[in-house]
Amino acid sequence: MSTPAGPRADPPVTYISVDVETAGPSPSGYAMLSIGGCLVDEPNPDSSAPLPTGTAPHFYVELQPDRDGEVASAMAVGGFTLEGLRATGTPPAAAMRAFADWVAAVTPDGHRPVLVGFNAAFDWMFVADYFHRYLGQNPFGYSALDIKAYYLGVTGSSWPATSMPFVAERYGLAITLTHNALDDARDQAALFRAVRHEAQSPR
Repeated sequence: MSTPAGPRADPPVTYISVDVETAGPSPSGYAMLSIGGCLVDEPNPDSSAPLPTGTAPHFYVELQPDRDGEVASAMAVGGFTLEGLRATGTPPAAAMRAFADWVAAVTPDGHRPVLVGFNAAFDWMFVADYFHRYLGQNPFGYSALDIKAYYLGVTGSSWPATSMPFVAERYGLAITLTHNALDDARDQAALFRAVRHEAQSPR
C-alpha cells in the first residue's frame, strides 16, 4: 500500500509583467521590435530581499529587426520603422541577454519567474522564440499567466468582456494603451494587481 503524497512544496514565484511590440502576428515571419517589463510587486527597499544595488524594477529595449516582414497596422501602433530600428536598435542577441540578466537580477534566489501578460499568449510566443533563438533557453520556461484568462475565472465574465477597456473600467483604472512596451507593461501590472485583489477579497 503506497503512502499518499503530501502537499507539494512549489517554489515561490516572482510575477513579471511583460509587453512586446512587433512587426506582425507571429515570430515565424515578423520581428520583435521592443520589450518592456516590470515587477508586478516592487520589493520594499527595507525587505529581506531588496533588489540588487543598481537594478531597476523595470526593463526596456528596442531591437534591431532580424527579418523583413511587416504589417502596416502593427508598425503604425508602435510608431516604429524597420529602417529606423536597424540604425538605433540593439542587436537581438544582446537585447535578449540583457533581458535575461535583468530577469535573473529581479528574481530572488529560489523563486520562479512568471511572465504576466495581456494577452500572454502573444507576448510569451515572441519572448520564448527569441530567447531560444538567441540564447538557447527561456528563463520563464512555460510559466506564463494571462490576465484575461485570470479575470475570466475570477469574475465569471465573458471573453468579449475581457478587453482592456472593460477590465480597466471595472477597477476604476484610467488606462490608455500607448503601445510603448514599458508603459503597457506597467498598466498590465496594475490590472493584474486589481484582479488579484478581488480574487483574494472575502466574498
